[in-house]
Amino acid sequence: MVDKVEKTDDEWAAELTPEQFHVCRQGGTERPFSGEYDKFKETGDFSCSCCGNPLFSSAAKFDSGTGWPSFTQPAAKESVILRPDVSLFMRVTEVLCAACDAHLGHVFSDGPQPTGQRYCMNSVSLKFRKVDETT
Repeated sequence: MVDKVEKTDDEWAAELTPEQFHVCRQGGTERPFSGEYDKFKETGDFSCSCCGNPLFSSAAKFDSGTGWPSFTQPAAKESVILRPDVSLFMRVTEVLCAACDAHLGHVFSDGPQPTGQRYCMNSVSLKFRKVDETT
């Protein structure tokens, strides 16, 4: 179970960049190939840029060629919430942070094995923390 983080739009707007607010709090999408984590290869963990909730491991990251960082699975099933999204005039599955309800991106069933999933995330919704590989 993840502890919920609740703030007003004004509080979020004061803490986030305009692009983070648009993507994470208003359900926007960053332009493909524009995010800092698209081609990112370092070893570590990705958390929610709004609240710090752990979301993904670099071990699950792969190059999908779509222009957004993609992962085969979340760090823990409880880290994210999946919900139907028809806002793009097609049926897709939105991925939200389970702690603060930030919009992270969408998940598709065209990813590599073993999961077959492609969690296609916005870089601005993520914050990277390098993990020392020797520990």
